[in-house]
Amino acid sequence: MKVFIIGAGPGDPRLLTLRAAELISSCPVVLYTGSLVPRDAIAMARADARVIDSSGMTLDEIIAVIVEARDADQDVARVHTGDPLIFGSTAEQMRRMDQLGIGYEVVPGVSSFSAAAAVLRRELTLPELSQTVILTRAEGRTPMPDGEKLRDLARHHATMVLFLSITLLREVCEALIPEYGADCPVAVVHKAACPDQNIVRGTLGDILVRVREAGIKSQSIIIVGRTLTANDFADSRLYAPDFSHRFRKAKIKAG
Repeated sequence: MKVFIIGAGPGDPRLLTLRAAELISSCPVVLYTGSLVPRDAIAMARADARVIDSSGMTLDEIIAVIVEARDADQDVARVHTGDPLIFGSTAEQMRRMDQLGIGYEVVPGVSSFSAAAAVLRRELTLPELSQTVILTRAEGRTPMPDGEKLRDLARHHATMVLFLSITLLREVCEALIPEYGADCPVAVVHKAACPDQNIVRGTLGDILVRVREAGIKSQSIIIVGRTLTANDFADSRLYAPDFSHRFRKAKIKAG
């Protein structure tokens, strides 16, 4: 028996990995986060599978289902949204399974931040502009460790992606404006790659008003950085004719 901790991606079932689809369609127990994972993503579960929505369950109740499956020698597809190891609340489940001696495997998924960048059609890392992406969140009921508050991270001027922060957008803007500037581009992507996807673009100075006008209050990725609008960035050296690498020799001499 094994528990498969599966990333279901951002919502579109066509963005499930082949491995995820294989496991969801074959495991006799499918335990999924119904508040975030759409039913379409688990529609391929076999007809006789026990399909359980964990959105109203506590950690103890989730583990009890897994223990019951272990005792019945049944594999479990534990389906999470996005990628299960990025703000996935999976670490505490894995710790419990380690303590109980229950085997598990993690199946990565397309993160919502990747899907957001894709629907925006923007590369988050551009030569000489930003070569770093910070994945973080605003401080709310979950406190941030020392050195990881937004004002601290903002000093890097890197492309910043915020999860679980749409209800704290005012605080986000106030924390970032001193370093990024009020004119810094921002994109808020609600439910990226889903049928009800909504994109709001603006700047740190006006994004709060724009998001309120759009009525967005949940399930959104916030991306902040100059890469969102830049068009005068340098070309990558990868394809330069004077650049050699393992698979191609330079066609002209540098300089």
